Amino acid sequence: MRFGMFVPQGWRLDLVGIDPAEHWATMKGLAQHADAGPWESIWVYDHFHTVPVPTDEATHEAWTLMSAFGAVTDRVRLGQMCSCMSYRNPVYLAKVAATCDVVSGGRIEMGIGAGWYEHEWRAYGYGFPGAGERLRMLDEGVQIMQQAWTTGKASLDGRQYQVDGAIVRPLPLQEGGIPTWIAGGGEKVTLKIAAKYAQYTNFDGSLEGFTHKSRLLEEHCKDVGTDFGAITRSSNFNIMIGATEAEAQERLDRVIERFRPHVPQQQLDRYIGMYRNSAFGTPEQLVEQFRKVQDAGMTYAICYFPDLAYDRSGLELFEREVIPALA
Repeated sequence: MRFGMFVPQGWRLDLVGIDPAEHWATMKGLAQHADAGPWESIWVYDHFHTVPVPTDEATHEAWTLMSAFGAVTDRVRLGQMCSCMSYRNPVYLAKVAATCDVVSGGRIEMGIGAGWYEHEWRAYGYGFPGAGERLRMLDEGVQIMQQAWTTGKASLDGRQYQVDGAIVRPLPLQEGGIPTWIAGGGEKVTLKIAAKYAQYTNFDGSLEGFTHKSRLLEEHCKDVGTDFGAITRSSNFNIMIGATEAEAQERLDRVIERFRPHVPQQQLDRYIGMYRNSAFGTPEQLVEQFRKVQDAGMTYAICYFPDLAYDRSGLELFEREVIPALA
């Protein structure tokens, strides 16, 4: 199994209480820790407003961070989970990503999806198109990006996007262009788009959900004539780890207390359930959980540690006892 690590950027209220002047030092330090450790990749989210509710707390922009991480790391791959296609013109995003690939020496991953966070869509003036339109944007945008990265130019007269001979030079350093991750588990359209274009997918990490989505992806691959076995299937996991279950619970309690001034109780209760039902417990319990979903075909785990900006002990325990048992 391969492992990626989310770097806290504020979106999930994971930089609260840290002076904004220290945010970059915090993020850079964690990126460099991952670069020196057992992680294959580091990730950020492509969002502008905090979650589960919009607040005035910081949320740092994903593609700015891609370039910055590329300049201060040497080995880890750099991804977003996931870029919202409609937040940037796709050929412009292809240009940004190609530049970041050059800066990083060929280490960019393109995580891309249709987008969902309505509040920030409307606040930034993007409207909020229906799901069908957003998914058409995703399909056409991926076509444009893959064309740009392989030929250096892009043209498409689509329903959502029109580009005419847009030049994207230099090409990414990676042969064949930047790897594409289609994120999301929409059963009729998103997984079909993944079957057509993706080298990687990212969807539900529960055993039942992962198995179901994988079966549907395989059916879409048969329909469009692509190789299901060539697509790496990944999932995201919220890691709440302790040497004992009591320690894991103490870690969760501290995270919830940090949220409390910003998040309504109903949302706090939902987060408690979300963290307890993702990857909660001792290293042995987490290894057992990961092995079950690995047996179902999940070979790339992207891990989020909610308290990482404040306390690296959970990360270090995971690195010592979970990754070696599964890598």
